[in-house]
Amino acid sequence: MLRIATWNVNSVKARLDHVLAWLEENQPDFLFLQEIKCTTEKFPALEFEAIGYHASVKGQPAYNGVATLSRHKVEIIADTLPGNEADTHARFMDVAYKDWRLINIYAPNGNPIGTEKFTYKMEWMDRLQLYLNKLLKARQKFVIGGDFNVIPENLDAKHPENWRNDALFQKETQAKWRSLCHLGLHDAYRSLHPKGQDYSFWDYMAGSWHRDNGIRIDHFLVSPNAADKLESCVIDKGPRGWERPSDHTPVIVTFNI
Repeated sequence: MLRIATWNVNSVKARLDHVLAWLEENQPDFLFLQEIKCTTEKFPALEFEAIGYHASVKGQPAYNGVATLSRHKVEIIADTLPGNEADTHARFMDVAYKDWRLINIYAPNGNPIGTEKFTYKMEWMDRLQLYLNKLLKARQKFVIGGDFNVIPENLDAKHPENWRNDALFQKETQAKWRSLCHLGLHDAYRSLHPKGQDYSFWDYMAGSWHRDNGIRIDHFLVSPNAADKLESCVIDKGPRGWERPSDHTPVIVTFNI
């Protein structure tokens, strides 16, 4: 079995105890972290090594940042998304494990609409599509997971009407998501739960967590040659109810290899 989890932790330093506790209890082979909000040098790698996880990190001071925690030896293929040399945001990590590629992303939020932030979101997703299409043409087996900052459809929000003016729910954003799926990629959760209404994010404001007023924006997309090995995809709501939690919660995908 191969178990991979993704979790936007909204600061790895603030949530270090949470991540360590969750890893020790769940023991995934890999954990993709997003929004670590620290430099590569200041990432708490030793704490994770103490419980058996090696850290591949692309950090950034105070913002963004991704890390891939692994119980196995990996090779870093890329830690920047090609296509825009001016883009200095730490949002991408592609590692090789055996004959798999494991891609960890923190896609741009894009708010507010009508600004350069939304333009950047669209451009970033176009570059991501080009990157994944090359892997598909090479018949590479891969999984891409992380915070996509996309609500794919109405089913993925408790109250879709509340997100009409948000970049995560714009028609243009959903079109970019569909373009990825039309490459032949499978939304792991939706493939296994066609009518499921589990969420991965609940805002800190207005009692969203207690009313289960959530959205699903943390996803795994799976290449066709990995999809036939897909066993499960679940959202672990537990950590969102912990003291001082991240506003996201882990998503776990399992493959029978």
